[in-house]
Amino acid sequence: MKSLGIEAALKAIEAQSSTTTAAERQLELSLQQARYEAVHARRQYDAVDPANRLVAGELERRWNEALQTVAELEREIAALIARRPSPLGEPERQQLMALGADLERAWLHPGATAATRKRILRTAIAEVIVRRDGAFIHAVLHWQGGDHTELQVKQRLNAAGRHNPRIPDDTIALMRELARLMPDRQIARLLNRIGVATGYGNAWTQERVRGFRNHHEIACYRDGEWGERGEISLEDAAKIIGVCNMTALRMLRRRDIKGRQVCPGAPWVIRTADLVGFTDRKRRDRPLTPNLDQRAFDFQ
Repeated sequence: MKSLGIEAALKAIEAQSSTTTAAERQLELSLQQARYEAVHARRQYDAVDPANRLVAGELERRWNEALQTVAELEREIAALIARRPSPLGEPERQQLMALGADLERAWLHPGATAATRKRILRTAIAEVIVRRDGAFIHAVLHWQGGDHTELQVKQRLNAAGRHNPRIPDDTIALMRELARLMPDRQIARLLNRIGVATGYGNAWTQERVRGFRNHHEIACYRDGEWGERGEISLEDAAKIIGVCNMTALRMLRRRDIKGRQVCPGAPWVIRTADLVGFTDRKRRDRPLTPNLDQRAFDFQ
């Protein structure tokens, strides 16, 4: 086991900088996405008619939230850089090599992180065989040196008797619909607002939505795909008809205009073809203004 401990120590030395680099890289990718969303929000705000104060106010709020997200990620990256450990010197390397000769000391050392302990396990254990027997789990650990250890653990069941949470099919279907309408950050806000939780009962975040999509092979939202499908939002429909947003919303609810909403709080989706048909029908139904001769005849 001594050689295994030394090998684990060597891998821990190699992993010291890579773990920090991976965390920084993840935050940098999130920061790039947040900056893109902030730029996109600003473009939307700049493009809106200032006279439409309702839409302009909403777009300004989204822009401010995007800027706040950028600032928070920048602070997290700065804090992570400040906490970055200095490279191991020769005395620290020798001390870690000494700990590697004793797995128990290395495991219980105050400076051992969860990542270090995981690497020790991967190095020392060849395989784990698990068998379930009713409410108990029997495990056999095969060590690299040839020894094995048997364990018995009473499993902890949830209310439905399952070990892993199962996402309802309607949640997966809802995510597929929302991913066609808005970015991950907005999806997380909407799901939290309407009370849809994750499989573990947690609130949604942009990262959790992204992980959920990737797990279920759901494509992410793309700018411009509304137009590719021939769809517009409630705000755009109101502009085309020439009414305010609230009037357009009432028309949708009265079914004067055809539209759909995936769930409460989701954006209304109107097909451009249906809106064109509505404007043509409205133009046909508009009463004609009588000419002067006709008005004279009616007066007589």
